Amino acid sequence: MSIQITTELIKELRDATGISVMQCKRALEEAEGDMKKALAILKKTSSDIALKKSNREVKSGNIMIKTEGNKCVLVSLLCETDFVAQNEDFTKLLTSLTNLAFTTGLDKMKLEAKDLIDPIIQKTGENIQLGDVCEVTGSILGNYIHNGKSGVIVSLEGGSSELARDIAMHITAMKPEYITVDEITSEAKKTMLEIFEKEVANVDKPEDIKKKMLEGKIATYFKEKTLINQPFIKNADETIGQLLEKAKAKIKEVKRYSI
Repeated sequence: MSIQITTELIKELRDATGISVMQCKRALEEAEGDMKKALAILKKTSSDIALKKSNREVKSGNIMIKTEGNKCVLVSLLCETDFVAQNEDFTKLLTSLTNLAFTTGLDKMKLEAKDLIDPIIQKTGENIQLGDVCEVTGSILGNYIHNGKSGVIVSLEGGSSELARDIAMHITAMKPEYITVDEITSEAKKTMLEIFEKEVANVDKPEDIKKKMLEGKIATYFKEKTLINQPFIKNADETIGQLLEKAKAKIKEVKRYSI
């Protein structure tokens, strides 16, 4: 014998899932009023809807970072539009995923993510995908997020969390390609040499002058792209390297992600 589909029953299912009244009503009708069956039907429907939308491009989203003690996690969640990225359900989902990553670890969170994401796809009507996730550990941590779209975590040996945050903010703004000169590959140097050789080739100067110009261009280019050599955005009179040296600190690890 089926249970009568009352407004109270529909409200109970909607409160439990956040899914629309009509979808809850249809699920209850299909389940003949059985709440457990209705929940299973909605879960399957969410999964089916998510599968249909899975090929749609996700070019928006948000980043969240959580730090406690010696651990910091970054979680990015992607969607199709900024409208959904600002949606309360999307924000709650990102918070849940970030807390889950922090408490249970990245791998376990990834396994559980789909079941959390699918109902929000059903509610918003957009493709939602888990983006990059990372974890950084260390005794001195700092992080910075810009407009929810770019996030950086910095781990230092020595210094302070304030310094680590300042450097994270600098990286977010200046987007260095390298942390130190040691990271510059021979391939990168070769590529830039070829580019600048073409620029210098047609200059009406003696060869020794052209050679010095070429060396100067390459040196300037990589100096601007290397974090340690960049002028600090809060004080252009000192470089990040000088800032670290003054604090007797070294960069241990940097993680960054942009949507």
